[in-house]
Amino acid sequence: MKDLAGKTAFVTGAASGIGLGVATALSQAGVKVMLCDIEEAALAKALAGLRQTNADVEGVRADVSLKSELRAASEAAIARYGKVHILVNNAGVVGGASYGAWTDSGWNWALGVNLMGVIWGVEVFGPLIESHGDGGHVVNTASIAGLISGAGSPYNVSKYGVVALSEGLREELAPRRIGVSVLCPGFIRTQIIDSTRNLPDRFEGAVRAIPSEGPSAAALNAVRDRIARGIDPLYVGELVREGIENDWPYIFTDTEFEPAIEARFSRIKEGFDHVRGREPRH
Repeated sequence: MKDLAGKTAFVTGAASGIGLGVATALSQAGVKVMLCDIEEAALAKALAGLRQTNADVEGVRADVSLKSELRAASEAAIARYGKVHILVNNAGVVGGASYGAWTDSGWNWALGVNLMGVIWGVEVFGPLIESHGDGGHVVNTASIAGLISGAGSPYNVSKYGVVALSEGLREELAPRRIGVSVLCPGFIRTQIIDSTRNLPDRFEGAVRAIPSEGPSAAALNAVRDRIARGIDPLYVGELVREGIENDWPYIFTDTEFEPAIEARFSRIKEGFDHVRGREPRH
């Protein structure tokens, strides 16, 4: 999609962070943007800021883990703009815990928002993009943790799922003139570490209280500090815009974790080396 001006985008998790960065970059390119978020006050603030730049934007509240709410949001987008060309499934949470501290609600929350929200987004908006025949693009936000899992947490599992889904959809949707990119950001200056501010009641108990002292507290503070010094979300939005225009399969935000990904691929290759030259038994 080389010419984005005049097209319409639907962006989830758009009230702050990467979502707002994407919405900003797209609107600056002349795209009409429907911002979707669960946090109403932040959504209203984001819309007010973008409208000061004469951006053509509208907003709708939805919990992306509920297909019914995403479907209602899609109807609002069509009612306002008539068509949707670009879908950015960006909403995400840091939910759940590592092995030994798993809870049902933690898994349900992380997978519900991070993975099922992406699946529902494609299921709801895919046919809408196909219907007008103009072509389109889908961007799914995973994470660098979708390629190098540091722990067996629901977050990392959900992001691996987004990568797999995106890679498969890219092949399936290409003949339908819909491009698919997966965004795998590193440390970005967002509020994701405070995801519980938007925790729905049905996921109560998804996150256990972290002690104020000790290894867990130190690890959380280290991550919080790293995020606070992270990459500007608007820069990420500009990369996403460029990725849509040039149909990039993968959109990375930096090269910090490239050696770790190469090391993972090397370990995978070693697995094949173990059976290379052996005669399989049938």
